Amino acid sequence: MYQDLKKIDGTYGYLSKVNSPADLKKLSYEELGILAEEIRLFLLDSVSKTGGHIASNLGVVELTIALHRVLNAPVDKIIWDVGHQTYVHKILTGRKALFDTLRKLDGLSGFPKTQESSYDAFNTGHSSTSVSAALGMARARDLKGENYTVAAVIGDGALTGGMALEALNDAGMARTNLLIILNDNGMSIAPNVGGLSRYLSRIRVRPFYYKTRESMQAFLDLFPKSGKRLRSFLHKVKSAIKSMFMPSMFFEDLGFRYFGPIDGHNIREMVRVLEQARTMKGPVLVHVTTIKGKGYKYAEKQPAMYHGIAPFEIETGQVLAEGSENYSSVFGEKLCELARDNERIVAITAAMTDGTGLTGFRELFKKRFFDVGIAEQHAVTLAAGLAMGGIKPVVAIYSTFLQRAYDQILHDVALQNLPVVFAIDRAGVVGDDGETHQGIYDVSYLYTIPNLKILSPASPNELKIMLEYALKEYHGPIAIRYPKGSGCEFQGSEKPLAFGRGVLLQKGRDVTLTGVGSMMCIVLEAARLLEMEGISCEVINPRFLRPIDEELILESVKKTKRIVVVEDVIKSGGFGSHVAELVFRSRTGADCMVLSLPDKGIEHGKRELIYKRYGIDPEGIKTSVKSEWFS
Repeated sequence: MYQDLKKIDGTYGYLSKVNSPADLKKLSYEELGILAEEIRLFLLDSVSKTGGHIASNLGVVELTIALHRVLNAPVDKIIWDVGHQTYVHKILTGRKALFDTLRKLDGLSGFPKTQESSYDAFNTGHSSTSVSAALGMARARDLKGENYTVAAVIGDGALTGGMALEALNDAGMARTNLLIILNDNGMSIAPNVGGLSRYLSRIRVRPFYYKTRESMQAFLDLFPKSGKRLRSFLHKVKSAIKSMFMPSMFFEDLGFRYFGPIDGHNIREMVRVLEQARTMKGPVLVHVTTIKGKGYKYAEKQPAMYHGIAPFEIETGQVLAEGSENYSSVFGEKLCELARDNERIVAITAAMTDGTGLTGFRELFKKRFFDVGIAEQHAVTLAAGLAMGGIKPVVAIYSTFLQRAYDQILHDVALQNLPVVFAIDRAGVVGDDGETHQGIYDVSYLYTIPNLKILSPASPNELKIMLEYALKEYHGPIAIRYPKGSGCEFQGSEKPLAFGRGVLLQKGRDVTLTGVGSMMCIVLEAARLLEMEGISCEVINPRFLRPIDEELILESVKKTKRIVVVEDVIKSGGFGSHVAELVFRSRTGADCMVLSLPDKGIEHGKRELIYKRYGIDPEGIKTSVKSEWFS
């Protein structure tokens, strides 16, 4: 497809003329079809250089064109669930010239951001929120006596999230005008699982019912209202046909007017249905079927791989820079090793099998692997039930998504002191995906949970040691938080783990430096830079964030009288806050400095640049220490 579309002069005919949704209304359907292919070419050219979410955006090209053709944004509001599929939306709303800055520091966000454009009606980054937000905005419109359309675009994967079902339940009984577009591609990041996914599959393969329904409705419309008996009889026939082909019409039973399924790559058909749907009273759901990765064969064949991808070569589909072994793969391999020796170990994930490194576990231990879909709350309480039944569950979830299950961690796991292992992936600064995905809050909220112990490996080898300890030696709730990507090894990371104990990596006399998790290698480099300035550094790897190794820290600060804690989480409630409290209570007279992140959302950009911006890179640490104590 790429070679077929590529322009000899490198220009885009229709795309160059589209600078706002109003320009779409001037084009014929044939021209819109060409525009769709030009957008796919533009996406491949752009995202192959910057990296990003490509498969989901290739799948919604025609859907986005149709939406903006029918609606009048930004007066009409479009709320995108999750939001990683909004590249086409951004292209059509005047931001295509910024795509070379996509996901870069101070550049274009990979998700909707109200601060970025008036066309972005609501900030999103997590799943299953769009219907709730859209319903709220629709009710606000009604209360203010205004008149505009509110539309939510939600994927079938997001429907596995309980919040989406709660919102559908509320919206279905509401009388407010609300348009929901269900983008059904059979995928979230990984293939969808569960009963709702099977239900949508049955709808997708039974288009005969909908064609029959439309024909029957047209036939009924030929008869005047006076022919009540005939109309009543024909309605019964229609209902009988419905019961034959669709025993339980879920959305209609909830209270929605339902249209679909319709071809999400047919612009003319979608425009026709959307124009009708937006004029109806009450909640309406339009069911659209699309192909994730549409038009790019590699993304169509491997949509999970191309969900979020690093820069790649378009012609071959190969990622340009292969990374070294990362924490996620180390976790997955070690868990498989431990599970071979202990048949009570099971793994749970929430639609993130590949991302959390559990693909191998799923293949080796199918009966002991549970992908629950986008349902983090259920994942945690499922683990609690398994633990109560004598099983050893490991719950692997990204830090940013585990936030959604705070109550379940507290109420269902911790208060019962159940032996559940939380493998918290993508902890700390994640980078390119930005503020909705940064794993910078976990330490603060996990510290409020009773009985829960928190570990933070400073190297992949320490992750192996900690996972083995959690499954073999510890018998209570325990969290192991580790970063995205690969890590470094250093002398001392191989030492055995002892409960609540850190490791003294380097002796010094002037200042104690403590690095949390992935910050340890940065701290070691900062110590080297300070030593070159004649400042002797003692370096501690805490390993356990809770409980704190009080003995090791206090012994060090009594000598150096100064301690610096470096961590890539927010300052409030982080490990550094608790170390500062410990030092204050000890009455050693030592000074404490915490170098971390401000209590706000952290923007998107390369991790190293974010560290530099907030002074938690080696040079930043050196500068802070020198200016505070050695100037």
